[in-house]
Amino acid sequence: MEQQKLPNVTIAIVLGIVSFLCCCFSAGLGGILFSGIAFFLTKKDEKLYRANPENYSNFSQLKTAKVVAIIGLVLGVISLLWTIYSIQNMGGMDAYMEQVQEMMEQFGIEE
Repeated sequence: MEQQKLPNVTIAIVLGIVSFLCCCFSAGLGGILFSGIAFFLTKKDEKLYRANPENYSNFSQLKTAKVVAIIGLVLGVISLLWTIYSIQNMGGMDAYMEQVQEMMEQFGIEE
């Protein structure tokens, strides 16, 4: 019987990489979301592989996708915690919004 590729490995790797970018641009929430989905897909494929390991050829890519997803998840959580800490140090959400408003006025951005 010819070996197949696990179905979700490629999308899990892509989602893991996208989670790195989202950690920087979404205060960690996007990173947590995308890496969580990638981790779920790798766990699903891992169960599929464990049932019939002789049928699948790309288990090493699955392990890579799982590592990338875990790293993205950790970075997302760290980024989210840093964002929460920073807002608290500014004096809460109201002070944060005031500072954002001041920056928008300084750069001439209208709402």
